[in-house]
Parts: sequence; C-alpha cells; structure tokens
Amino acid sequence: MAQLDWQKSSFSGDDSNCVEIRTGDGLVELRESDDGDTVLHTTPAAFASLLRTIKADRLDHPF
Repeated sequence: MAQLDWQKSSFSGDDSNCVEIRTGDGLVELRESDDGDTVLHTTPAAFASLLRTIKADRLDHPF
C-alpha cells in the first residue's frame, strides 16, 4: 500500500487516543493511534457496512 497519511475524526480534537483511518490500493486501513503497529485491513464495502451499523445503533442489539 502506498504510504498515505493517517486521518482521525475531527471529533477527536487534540486527544491522541483515537481511531485513525487511511485508504489506498482498494483497501481501508484502521488503527488505534496509541498502537500504530496493529493495523486492520478491510474493503470499502465492509467498512461502509460497519459505519451504517454504528450509525443505526445496532451493535448492542440482535440483528
């Protein structure tokens, strides 16, 4: 993957404990800002599905 800059949510402010994201080569990568060596790789479709699930508040409820 090309070395692209990691981005964090604008809601994180100056807090260094957040999730960071970057995209490239058809993948989405996520990592914890305080553990940059561990990176989760996923597809844009799977990441979009996760975001829809979070926004719908369905994580703690049966599907």
